[in-house]
Amino acid sequence: MNGPTPPLALINARLVDPESGYDGPGGVIVSEGVIADVAKGREFGKLSKAVRVVDCGGAMLAPGLIDLRVKTGEPGAETKETLASAARAAAAGGVTSFVVQPDTDPAVDDPSVVDFILRRARDIDAARILCAGAATKGLKGEQMAEIGLMREAGCVYVTDADRPIVDSKVMQRILTYARGFDTLLAHRPMDPWLAKGGAATGGEFAGRMGLPSISPMAERIMLERDVALLEATGGRLLVDQVTSAQALETLARAKAKGLRIHASVSINHLSFNELDIGDYRSFAKVTPPLRGEDDRQALIEALASGLIDIVVSAHAPAPAEDKRLPFDEAAPGAVGLETLLPALLSLYHEERLPLVDLIRAVTLAPAALIGLQSGRIAPGAPADLVLCDLDAPLIIDAGKLLSKSKNSPFDGRRLQGQVLMTIVDGRVVHRAEG
Repeated sequence: MNGPTPPLALINARLVDPESGYDGPGGVIVSEGVIADVAKGREFGKLSKAVRVVDCGGAMLAPGLIDLRVKTGEPGAETKETLASAARAAAAGGVTSFVVQPDTDPAVDDPSVVDFILRRARDIDAARILCAGAATKGLKGEQMAEIGLMREAGCVYVTDADRPIVDSKVMQRILTYARGFDTLLAHRPMDPWLAKGGAATGGEFAGRMGLPSISPMAERIMLERDVALLEATGGRLLVDQVTSAQALETLARAKAKGLRIHASVSINHLSFNELDIGDYRSFAKVTPPLRGEDDRQALIEALASGLIDIVVSAHAPAPAEDKRLPFDEAAPGAVGLETLLPALLSLYHEERLPLVDLIRAVTLAPAALIGLQSGRIAPGAPADLVLCDLDAPLIIDAGKLLSKSKNSPFDGRRLQGQVLMTIVDGRVVHRAEG
């Protein structure tokens, strides 16, 4: 992503900067990969002829999105998704940085695999690709991985992805050891015995559908344990995709104690509930499973209050042959890089959250959590930006998504918000057609 590019001036925009809380008219000048100047509530003076000028026509100009939870199939299952195809999908969705998960083949549990992914990423201009390392060797939950060496190699946090670390002694060791490197642990709170064999959320709907179910209590029980260990160790924890109102109560108590705990929620759990499974619609099968409408509303309120810090796409590609199976046999997961922003904007259009707060949850908040300088619009900040027409109507066509896999629960859904341009390191990496 290096090399000189002509300066670029983006004028006549609706500038949304989560760092300052500004949401109003303005513009940005980009030069040599960084933001050189910002105009808030004013216009730039006379610009040099060498500067390319883009009239934004009042569209939203915001920091590029930072997605902390993206799966690819590389290495080991490139038919699902490669780093390059994920980056193209990200650019089309206004995502300028994303963190790939370590549940690949081989698992990212060694500094050499971290180095492999980051070397491959350097050849891809469409987005900044970051890497999470495994918390345990082989993601088996038994032996701690080489956290310190992976951190030195460039991993931004550690996690066992979808797999909960069941052994409390191992979990305690990871939190303690990672604290020495100020390394974040992301953990999926899910009691494996309560969750075993489940495909949907326990309750009346799952019973009527005859689906093996998972009680939301599985999430709360594991989170209660994690909070106790966090308090004992003083580590740093990201609750990976909180989904239930019950777990939110535990999270609130932990935050009230001043523990170093943060929480993410997936756009799927903000947008859908268990009824969206419909007639055994396997493309709506995700992990954790979709919850009831009361839970969905509680998640939105928690995001609005700041109890939930971050929204992720939970991008998890799966080919059609793994999805077009009986519901309880189908692979879980959904692609989400291209639908994250327009789906999130639904909460703005429904007047549930201010625009600047929504943008903060996918820009500044994740940037601050993993130590990035992006996520803000200020002189000297990385020139990673997204230009979006907030009101442009969209009908999601999964077949036209750039991801190699097309497993989107948003297929056919009407949304508002079209990405017009994505800029990474001062370069235009995506421009809408027409």
